[in-house]
Amino acid sequence: MSERVRTDIEGDIARVTLTRPDAHNGVDQLMMDGVIDAAETLANERSVRAVILSGEGPSFCAGIDVKAFFGKGMNLDLAKLYARLYSPVRNKFQQFSMAWRDLPVPVIAVVHGNCFGAGIQLAMGADFRIVRPDAKLSVMESKWGLIPDMGGAALLRELVGADRARLLTYTGRVVSGDQAVAMGLATEAAEDPMAAAEALAAEIANRSPDAVAAGKLLLNEAWGDSEAGALAAERHRQRQLMGRANQRIAVARNTGKPDTPYKPRSIRK
Repeated sequence: MSERVRTDIEGDIARVTLTRPDAHNGVDQLMMDGVIDAAETLANERSVRAVILSGEGPSFCAGIDVKAFFGKGMNLDLAKLYARLYSPVRNKFQQFSMAWRDLPVPVIAVVHGNCFGAGIQLAMGADFRIVRPDAKLSVMESKWGLIPDMGGAALLRELVGADRARLLTYTGRVVSGDQAVAMGLATEAAEDPMAAAEALAAEIANRSPDAVAAGKLLLNEAWGDSEAGALAAERHRQRQLMGRANQRIAVARNTGKPDTPYKPRSIRK
């Protein structure tokens, strides 16, 4: 277990908590590695039906800990990360958020306090973002002379229109939780976002874990694809479900046997 990230599995719900509250859960190398490790570990937990991602203390995640990464200049680790910008494949910074998108179960980010830079990109990697109305969210990289490079471009385009993505990226403007919901950056606002996340996780857990996994993978594949590609993805994912154990159980649960338990998720990718 990482000293920056705690993972607890309670029944069929996993809770992943950022545990650096004294620094508003600012991201350093240890937290980055801990977040990625947590996602990769949960991908193999077939009994998990949903993940709740949150932060201890006053904030969800205030972004990159600039002093930790830049305080001593261009150290060797940072130089290696910079070199990876030339790689044609996903780097560690991008995996920090995209690993949650790839996870074959729904992820619910619970956002309070500050959610800046790396924090908002992590939250965007989740399927849902439930925010306190007074939370503060920002794509803040322009403040540091940078662009969102932790999956932000891939994720923003699915949530907000091009003009709002540009507004957030160019200005680094801070928006409230309520404003984030209005522009599509967040799913819903709640005074108790953890309670709302738990209720949503319980609702999802009442469905076939294979149908939910296939649904997530389908939407990831189809969202930016052509019509023909989206329809092909539908056919492929439906073939993974029809007539299989959990699909038969779903039918039984809706035709007189509501207490029939689902089997662990069989779909991984």
